[in-house]
Amino acid sequence: FISPSSAPSRRRCTAPMAAPAATSANAPKETVYVNNLSEKVNQEEMKKSLYAVFAPFGPIIDIVHFKSNKMRGQAFVVFRDVPAASSAVRQMQGFPFYDKPMKLDYAKAKSDATAKLDGSYLAKVREERTAKRRAEREERKAGAKKEKAAAPKAPREEAADAE
Repeated sequence: FISPSSAPSRRRCTAPMAAPAATSANAPKETVYVNNLSEKVNQEEMKKSLYAVFAPFGPIIDIVHFKSNKMRGQAFVVFRDVPAASSAVRQMQGFPFYDKPMKLDYAKAKSDATAKLDGSYLAKVREERTAKRRAEREERKAGAKKEKAAAPKAPREEAADAE
């Protein structure tokens, strides 16, 4: 018999974590990808709060924050220049924001706001990309329905069909 006082504790440490090193898998860009955001805060308040937190690093062009299931807890902050974004990524990594440590990285692709500023934005290309993604999604759904229909029936269903 082990007394409760001598049993090893299974509680997690509640001490604040040190900010992780600012290493990025993506090349520096003007757009910062922010992850691990609170899902309990409404969209407008989140945008205002993100602006207040990131404004000291440089001029912000745009903040994109969605509430959809796929993009829940994520946002993009678009700065005017790369040094401002780099400074934000280095200094704000792990910053407690609404009681959750933010995870920051550079965006994988150039944002629409940045592309519009430098003149490389092509609305037609974006529409084609969106249409292609929509078609791929529909193909996946159709394939899943075919697989489900082609799956063999369970033994109980076969016995019921035979009667």
